[in-house]
Amino acid sequence: MTALAHFDHVTRRFGQVTALNDVSLEIDAGRIVGLLGPNGAGKSTLLSLLQGLRRPTSGTVELFGASPSDYRTRRFLGSTPQETALPPTLRVGEVIDFVGKHFEDPVPTAAVADEFGLSTMLRKQTGALSGGQKRRLSVALAFVGRPKLVLLDEPTTGLDVDARRTLWDAVRRQHEQGATVVVTSHYLDEIEALAERVVVLGGGIILADDDLGAVLDRVGLRMLRLRTPDVAAVSRLTSVVSAREEEDGSHTFFTRNADAAVTELVHSGIPFGGLAVRGASLEEAFLTLTGGANGAPAVEGSSRS
Repeated sequence: MTALAHFDHVTRRFGQVTALNDVSLEIDAGRIVGLLGPNGAGKSTLLSLLQGLRRPTSGTVELFGASPSDYRTRRFLGSTPQETALPPTLRVGEVIDFVGKHFEDPVPTAAVADEFGLSTMLRKQTGALSGGQKRRLSVALAFVGRPKLVLLDEPTTGLDVDARRTLWDAVRRQHEQGATVVVTSHYLDEIEALAERVVVLGGGIILADDDLGAVLDRVGLRMLRLRTPDVAAVSRLTSVVSAREEEDGSHTFFTRNADAAVTELVHSGIPFGGLAVRGASLEEAFLTLTGGANGAPAVEGSSRS
């Protein structure tokens, strides 16, 4: 099967900053792909190349087998950028109608509004919408043209928990109707809720590219926070990935197996106190995996080609 999107050894630089470094990646039809990574990882740059908004410094980007810079190619692409910009004086229904006019077979405005919980807002000016309502409308517009591929860049920014889950349900239904979706997020729960395949970006390179379960195992770090006079000895425990010093003088140790780390710590005889265990946030896990939390890189880069 021909890939919907293809990156072949793509590098993109902005002056002295390398946003993407020799990235090779394919996006096949029929799946929801989660694109994970901290700020500055290269997620938005990758999507901008796929939308034809930027060109690679080197390498090749293809969309539906052609150049993303060709507007005819982008007819089958839907997207929602991080920043929501809507004409403030137009009504919600008018905005959906306007976007639909750009496509041969758009989804009817009423159907789009119903799918994304906008039916009661059709006559409301977009300038009067809340930030969350604007975000929902922005995501809805990505699906108006019945696209083959949809790019959602941080789609639930500004939404509360219930609104996020409602939006996830709508995205799943669109996927079931044939849309392939690429979604970027900082939130591990969002990727868990939506994605089947996960690509992890860090420092402009692909750190991992695998099915959801395999990637969760690799970034699912736990944190042990404690006080000890022998930080070096705790850091040398086989279950510990890396460590960092906290402002209060305690230390946090990252581990993939908290139970094993605590057992090893107790049996080692190393003096410690004030032990607390919690899951690492996605940001903390990525910093550790890429060496940014005083640790060496713990994930080998991989990609699909």
